[in-house]
Amino acid sequence: MIKTLDRLLDHLTMYRLVLYYLTALLGIAFVFGFLNLVPHDPVALAFTTALVLAACWITNRVFVRTFEVPANSESVYITALILALILDPVAATDAKAVGAVAFASIWAISSKYILAVSRKHLFNPAALGVALAALLLDHPATWWVGGNVWLLPLVLAGGALVVRKLRRLDLVATFFGAALATILVTTDPSQYGTALWETFSSSPLLFFAFVMLTEPLTAPTTRWPRIAFAGIVGFLFAPNVHIGSFYFTPELALLVGNLFAYAVSPKGRFVLTLERIEQTTIDSYDYIFRSQRKLAFQAGQYLEWTLGLDKSDSRGNRRYFTVASSPTEQSVRLGVKFYPQSSAFKRRLGTMRPGSTIHASQLAGDFTLPSDPKVKIAFLAGGIGITPFRSMLQFLIDRKEARPIVVLYGTESQEDIAYREVLGSARRELGIKTFHAVAKGAVRGQYPGYIDARLVRLTMPDYLERTFYISGPQAMVKALRQKLLAMGVRRSKIKVDYFPGFA
Repeated sequence: MIKTLDRLLDHLTMYRLVLYYLTALLGIAFVFGFLNLVPHDPVALAFTTALVLAACWITNRVFVRTFEVPANSESVYITALILALILDPVAATDAKAVGAVAFASIWAISSKYILAVSRKHLFNPAALGVALAALLLDHPATWWVGGNVWLLPLVLAGGALVVRKLRRLDLVATFFGAALATILVTTDPSQYGTALWETFSSSPLLFFAFVMLTEPLTAPTTRWPRIAFAGIVGFLFAPNVHIGSFYFTPELALLVGNLFAYAVSPKGRFVLTLERIEQTTIDSYDYIFRSQRKLAFQAGQYLEWTLGLDKSDSRGNRRYFTVASSPTEQSVRLGVKFYPQSSAFKRRLGTMRPGSTIHASQLAGDFTLPSDPKVKIAFLAGGIGITPFRSMLQFLIDRKEARPIVVLYGTESQEDIAYREVLGSARRELGIKTFHAVAKGAVRGQYPGYIDARLVRLTMPDYLERTFYISGPQAMVKALRQKLLAMGVRRSKIKVDYFPGFA
């Protein structure tokens, strides 16, 4: 069951999964409205949903044309559906309420462009939209989706899938811990039971954590700042937290957290211009871009890449890819493997020619070299998973920094081996050896088959002293991680490459 679920999640981007989740919540709420299981007229709910969708879509089209940036329809629909789920449904005859909902929708989308620095928006769009509607028009969000016990099972089930896809359990758990601790500290002990029940059954806690808090563009991109962000938002989220007579709402708590996230995260969105394309294997290519300003990153980190698509598919127009170049190089290198049935994103990428542009943002990732150069390391790569190691090795070569590293590189055939020149330079200049595991057609000096426990023991007798970095197809990463654990390697000494989307 878990494996089937993982396969399903693998073929959905984070954005598409959240979109399906929100759509399902609204659909069920609409049905429950006819059964009087939610306190809202289904006709009003349908009208409000159509209103926010139209307002958000039109506003986004205006700004896309004005700023000439790729449109991301999924992001627009997600923002609209969140608004429909947290603002009370309104009747078409209530002009004041209709105006407030439209106002919140327009400002939610506008904030992505107006309240942005270097084309990176500062605030969660839905949170800002409802905060402004409450402040200026006295039309606050009721977060009704979180206050209905009949919707609770779906909120939980879909939210668990989102957290599993994003691998943000640390973020959500910290938020829950901070919020619940603050609620208990500010509540009479005799009311603990009631407070906890109401918090989970009739408050926005769960929906807020699963959908709003995990939004990647306005949260920190590395672990410890992310934990601090969750703690700040969790503390302010508690209903009894106030400054004088001013009490925080969920959206205001998140906006404060967004300011913290901006302060500690990499800034800006980059427009990269394609210089050339290099073929690295039989079906893999490196796209080499130039940037108008220096991209400061650590070797092994990834970026979110966005292309304008005339017609998208289930994977959307955004992807997360490792930066294959080293921070010491002037160009920005993107390594991509193409499949016979490629996504719309990769088909569009395949049509790019020198002079074409792509948008990149959300620099993130903890899959980086340890700060201590004496730490023994093992790089385990499968196929195109060699890209973060290419970045790290080129970085060490350019800095002439030798480290105790062993590379195990698994491929299907000789034609699938990429970056031979970098691997060769690392061996000659730094003494970093690469051992090739080739499934079909291995030659002398190569290991016939896939990376396994036997190869690990053969190439590094001191493997229990090493920190393992694993990058490649998800099935390979999971299998190798289990093998290493069975060999006695501690969990804390295994790092896996991770992207919050599907590449």
